Amino acid sequence: MPVVKFSVKAQSENPTKTVVETRGFKMTIDEPANLGGTNDGPNPVEYILGALSGCLNVVGHVVAKEMGINMKGIAFELEGELDPARFMGQSKAERAGYKEIRVKIKPDADADQETLEKWLKTIEDRCPVSDNLANPTPIKLSL
Repeated sequence: MPVVKFSVKAQSENPTKTVVETRGFKMTIDEPANLGGTNDGPNPVEYILGALSGCLNVVGHVVAKEMGINMKGIAFELEGELDPARFMGQSKAERAGYKEIRVKIKPDADADQETLEKWLKTIEDRCPVSDNLANPTPIKLSL
């Protein structure tokens, strides 16, 4: 398959709020009020959790179809903790990102536990967002 390119353009509206545009869609990224933001949208690390759930959903349905599983729907619960000290420039003891992301997946499917475990391993292997989070991806910043 040919490589597919994705891109976004973003503009800062204030020190905590960014408006991102892609394919005619707008996403507002902001911090909650308790972190100095205006609470006009999810913050960047919440978008990561949302992106992961969206990707797992798409891949989960694709894999279910390939495996002949009747998938009626999938529910997700995602959470993670991070220490904001590095991001705030207060310490370098911890990394800036999530220490761990935990995902509970609740498929509504006509399949036994063994089949669902195989399904889960396959979606974990094939989810692009999960792959980007679990493995180093070069990020090249420039002016």
